Amino acid sequence: MPTKKPTSSASNIIQTGEPMSDNAPEMKNQQVNIELGEKEAEGIYSNLAIITHSNAEFVIDFTRILPGVPKAKVHARIVMTPVHAKLLLNALRDNIDKFERKFGEIKITQDPGQMFTGTPPSGVMH
Repeated sequence: MPTKKPTSSASNIIQTGEPMSDNAPEMKNQQVNIELGEKEAEGIYSNLAIITHSNAEFVIDFTRILPGVPKAKVHARIVMTPVHAKLLLNALRDNIDKFERKFGEIKITQDPGQMFTGTPPSGVMH
């Protein structure tokens, strides 16, 4: 049975949004109930996002790269308008700031371009 659950990231996107026009209702305090089905609640692991865009939309393909596996499959594709992509960026930035204040800075110790070669960082047992 699906679970109804508001999520903070959806709330953050809505709360950081601006009204669509002078006639549109203010969205900053709008509450939205998000339905999360069982399958979706399991989540999909991704360690690589491929982002492309046109003048009308952003496309984010989520995949995972595994050591020793030369091929990767797209597990989810999200298509959104440029406005929604920027709202997502702002919500991610806000949530990363909150995370780092609570747990410490997220350190990227490798060149992101080399993170998926299948070679573990020095000192890491594989």
